[in-house]
Amino acid sequence: MSRPDLSSDPAIAAYKAEMRAVGRKQRFAGLICVVLGAILVWSVGSAGAAGPVVLWVGYALLAVGWVLMLAAIFMRTRYHRRRMAELD
Repeated sequence: MSRPDLSSDPAIAAYKAEMRAVGRKQRFAGLICVVLGAILVWSVGSAGAAGPVVLWVGYALLAVGWVLMLAAIFMRTRYHRRRMAELD
């Protein structure tokens, strides 16, 4: 993998777009899980007898969502380090 050319504004914009594309699916899935988990945890009071189950599912979705978000950050950082490394 070669080092990106960051000598001009269009090249910088292209590299930023490339970096935004890394881990996009994981970030989006993580965001959806976090939002759904927060909604479930917030709505436990109106769940009635199913409250404890809804609470656990909400917490599970929150945990999965944050793990996906952290995985996307890890993937992006690793990709950036590989791109910026000097190959001899």
